[in-house]
Amino acid sequence: MKTLKCDLCDVTAEGETFEEWMKALMPHYMQTHADVMKTSTKEEQGKWMVENKARFEAA
Repeated sequence: MKTLKCDLCDVTAEGETFEEWMKALMPHYMQTHADVMKTSTKEEQGKWMVENKARFEAA
């Protein structure tokens, strides 16, 4: 089980896999960072996935 911080603040989420971690982080992201979710482009979302998957795998 890995525990990583949100990329925008100090809240943490846990998961065995990147997908589980992302699912655990989603409620926080949707509530606290809703503005980012609403304004991000598909390109930015893809970049987020790549960067955060690398961060998860490095942890």
